[in-house]
Amino acid sequence: MSAPFYVSPEQLMKDRADFARKGIARGRSVVAVQYADGILFVSENPSQALHKVSEIYDRIAFAAVGRYNEFENLRIAGVRLADMRGYAYDRRDVTGRGLANAYAQTLGTIFSSGGEKPYEVEIFVAEVGDTPGEDQIFRLTYDGQVADEQGFAVMGGSAEAVATRLREADVVGAPLADALRAAVTALGHSETGDRVIPVGDLEVAVLDRTRAQTRKFLRLMPARLEDLLGERAAAPAPDASAAPGAPAAGTDEPPIAPPA
Repeated sequence: MSAPFYVSPEQLMKDRADFARKGIARGRSVVAVQYADGILFVSENPSQALHKVSEIYDRIAFAAVGRYNEFENLRIAGVRLADMRGYAYDRRDVTGRGLANAYAQTLGTIFSSGGEKPYEVEIFVAEVGDTPGEDQIFRLTYDGQVADEQGFAVMGGSAEAVATRLREADVVGAPLADALRAAVTALGHSETGDRVIPVGDLEVAVLDRTRAQTRKFLRLMPARLEDLLGERAAAPAPDASAAPGAPAAGTDEPPIAPPA
């Protein structure tokens, strides 16, 4: 009788973490920035049907990178939890911290379980307050770890390069237009060079504390984005010598069904 195959717990967790990180890195980055009137979310997302940034509750938003079906399941679960808690108790009892803790428990349980693969996702849970000092941005990783981010945060894709460019821009607390231009410029920055992201490929939303409505979440449509971004340098023309279906120069996305 042959001995059963043995893998140490340390190696097993390392392999699961490497698997999740590789899946997340294939997606496009998402940026969250605290601007003067709230929290701004910016991502490169050519899809008009699949959103990476969404509303969870009155003052709370959700953003994610990775496998769409997995983070969409998390988003739906968060909406249901928030609705149930707000209905059973009070709308003020629904907080970003509470939702972040619930997501952390779910992701941590899935990651440590040997019965299923870890989720290939990272998420932001953000809540806008009455003042900038009350704004909160929570970043949750595939293994359930929670980080309380200050000023700005980046996840997915070339996160380090984007974060470095944003840090240099120093736009935390700036007006919306300045914060948006800096975020879009940072998303187009990579080790191989800079590129201009078309307005039609941007997904942008804000949690705006100045809105009179109870719900502070607002998507910015292309017409509004063009006004805020103003004139920019023209995007480089595609390489005519590239094979049909090949990714454009300066991108690391696969030609078919790119990750979210």
